[in-house]
Amino acid sequence: MTLYIWRHPKPVAADGICIGQTDIRVDRRKLKRLANHIERFTRLHQLPKVIWVSPLQRSLKVGQILAQRGFDCRVAPELAEIDFGEWDGRPWEQIAKQEIDEWCNNFAHFAPKQGESLQQLFERVEGWLNIVLAKRGDMPILAVGHAGWINAAKMMDAGQDVPKIAAAWPSSVAYRERCYLPLADFICKY
Repeated sequence: MTLYIWRHPKPVAADGICIGQTDIRVDRRKLKRLANHIERFTRLHQLPKVIWVSPLQRSLKVGQILAQRGFDCRVAPELAEIDFGEWDGRPWEQIAKQEIDEWCNNFAHFAPKQGESLQQLFERVEGWLNIVLAKRGDMPILAVGHAGWINAAKMMDAGQDVPKIAAAWPSSVAYRERCYLPLADFICKY
């Protein structure tokens, strides 16, 4: 199975804010641009007109635009960004340094209050990929997701473990960037 996953467009007023599952707005023009790009890519490569999205509006609204153009839009809560719990939606500068240090020192397993750890994110990504692999077989999958989710999927596809230190976490993919994951050797292990 091949996964083509695009990162959602840049949200409005998100700079300096801890954004995980905070449902933050995106300019409609940016949503349409990404939908146009996905539609052209799908047509060019003769792919199924099925798009998977997270329930967060920065992903969901791209799917809704594509649904108006004949795509089957499927919402998967498992595609949502990591849940930063009580940190979510707050400026990074307002999060206690001690908490951020605890996260960096226990990167795989620390979770902000009411949030999820990186280990839990990897398990959620793996769970969704296993379900989709079982249902879709060799059919290509198109999705609109989030940077943390995409990084986790890329690391899993490369056979890498959940990073133990923050320095091992890769840079985020750019907004509206498409990632190609062949998932040919995907093995459940988290």
